[in-house]
Parts: sequence; structure tokens; C-alpha cells
Amino acid sequence: MTNFIHAHAGHADWRIALDRCWGRIRQQLEQCQSAVPTLGWCYLTDHYAPATGGILDALRQHAPDTHWVGTLGVGIAAGSVEYIDEPAMVLMLASLPPESFRVFSGPQALDAATPGCEAFTALVHANGATEDLPLQLKQLSGRTTTGYLFGGLSSARNQMLHFADDIFVGGLSGVAFSPEVPLLSRVTQGCQPIGPQRTITRCEGNYLVTLDGKRALDCVLADLGLPPDIADEPLRRVLASTLAGLIATDEDVPSQPGLFGTNTEVRHLVGVGRDSGVLVVADHIKPGMRLAFCTRNAEAAKHDLLRIVRDIRGACGATQRIDGALYISCSGRGGPHFGEPHMEFRLVNHELGENVPLVGFFAGGEIARHHLYGYTGVLTVFTSPV
Repeated sequence: MTNFIHAHAGHADWRIALDRCWGRIRQQLEQCQSAVPTLGWCYLTDHYAPATGGILDALRQHAPDTHWVGTLGVGIAAGSVEYIDEPAMVLMLASLPPESFRVFSGPQALDAATPGCEAFTALVHANGATEDLPLQLKQLSGRTTTGYLFGGLSSARNQMLHFADDIFVGGLSGVAFSPEVPLLSRVTQGCQPIGPQRTITRCEGNYLVTLDGKRALDCVLADLGLPPDIADEPLRRVLASTLAGLIATDEDVPSQPGLFGTNTEVRHLVGVGRDSGVLVVADHIKPGMRLAFCTRNAEAAKHDLLRIVRDIRGACGATQRIDGALYISCSGRGGPHFGEPHMEFRLVNHELGENVPLVGFFAGGEIARHHLYGYTGVLTVFTSPV
């Protein structure tokens, strides 16, 4: 019922890449003749953006009974291979009961219930430039039984595209799964706190004025161990590599010191007022939110990535088999951040098992529950009873 197969190829000509992919898909389909693919994932590097329509038309001709979802990324991956800044495509197909999933576009698309298909969870691809995207994600989350979304934002350098049978430029699209499709999903953080968790006591829009009643600039300097009279240029440099980990007022505080929980959303610091002591955060903030300043940490990211994969394998135990996996990572991560090219997906592939079909892309933002993350990875595996 849940056979997963996948293929990947890179070439300057998308037709050649697709022929190579479909040749491998055809071989796998011949090996499992009872499997009829009903759902397909297609991730393309943005080199293929102008050809997206032609690629989807060709996929429909190869598999007319298959629904296709996917998006563009500056990088994509399959198995232990990452394609960064080069023309390539990855495909994954699954033989799921047709009534167990529903392709959609826009948050309103899940309002009308399809008989026999309860929207239990949903995979989402979206354009990060959509003005009310956080609100749309919350609305969509509220229209699923579990409230759990997983996915990511297109990361193309030119035109952002995502597709769910049709091609979309703005908004969001994806596929909702019923309880008949068992899956497990985890979020891995890529940043580490460098100071204590503080409470936002005064702010306006994205202007952070005070933390714990103290000037925001004074707080970040104290957490970074820098003197108050640091010169402007070194201050700008250090703030450019410092981020803000935000926790909304209605979210639980992480219980592990020195680590971010899955409810922490990391945002850049994009400005500073030296005289006023105000910091500018790349998001709207509210009084009462918790904030911890943080930096990217490759070693901590590696350990946390291994932790979530092992946690998933432990949750499966001896009763569930992993049939296929989807890993969406931040475009600011990727193999080089982990020490060498291909390393991030190589770690995931090795820990999951090299026989598990694994595909994904490097996103402009990652989605889990109703949160929109940065510098994280979202791993989702599809399972079946052993």
C-alpha cells in the first residue's frame, strides 16, 4: 500500500535529467508490479524555473494517474546527494490509497471535506513573499485535525513557484493526509543561545526597545560579552552574525537550558539605534514574548540533526517500518555548513538507512505546525506496520 520509490539526476537540459530519472523510476516500478503510484513529489533547482510547466506536463504523460506536488529550491537533494546551484531534479512516488490524501491550494481549500479524507496533517509549499503567509499558515493549521503542518518555502533566486497539480506563484499549496497515512515528523534547530532567555517589555512593530526593562542594545552587548563603548563598525559586524530566538506568549518555554525548543523561531537583527538602544528584528514582535540572542553553530546543528533522526527511529521501534522520508532544510545550512558538500543529507541518509527513499530541498524558510522557521530542518517519515 505504501511503496515509495525515488530518483534524481542533474543536467543542463531538463529533458535529459527527466529521462534519466524516469528510467530509474520505471525500473523500480517493474520490481514492484503491484504498486500503482498515486502521489508524486518533484523538487527542481531554480535553473529549471522556466521549464516547470513542461516538466509537469511530461510527468503527467509518464504517470497520468499521479498527483504531483513540489517547489523550486536553490538546492535539492535525494539520498546522500545534494544539488546546490546546479540544474537538477528529484522525484519520489508513493502508492497511497487515493482517498487517503487530498491535493490543495490556499488555506480555504480544506474547508470542504472530501468524503473519506480527513485532513489529519498537511505538507505545505509556499511563497515566502506572500504578505499574510503567517496568518494563512495558522488558518490552514486550524483546518487539520492535529494542527500539524510540515514543509517549506520556495527558495528560487528569481520567480518563486510551487505546484500541486497546477503551478502557483503566490500563496501556498500542498497535500493533506488522512490518518490512513501514518507519519512522524521532527524539527532540528541550527542555532544555539548565547545568553539567557529574556522577556520583551517594550516594542513597536519590529522595533525592540527593552528586554526585562533594560535597553535592548545593552542586553545584547552583555550577552555577547562586549563593552558598551564598542565602536560602530565592529558592532555592526557582530550584530550581523547575531540572531534573535523568539517564543510567542502562548508557547511553552523550552525545558533544556542552552538549547532551543521546537517553538523557537529564529529571526535576523536588521538594524540598531546606537543612541536609543533599539534593535530592529526581522519580524513583528509583541510585549511578553520571550527572546534569547543566538548564533549559528555547526557542531550543535549536527548533534541535533542526529538526535531527531534517532528519535524517529526509536519511535518506530520494531513495529513500524520507514517507507519514505522528506527532509526540508534551510538554504543557509546545507552540506558545507556541516563541514563538506553533501554532508547534511549524508548524515540523514545514513541514520535513516540507505534503503529508505529520501528526498527534499533547501528552503527559504521551514514550516512545522503553524510556525515559520529559519536555519532549521524538518524531517518527516512515512511509515507502515512491519
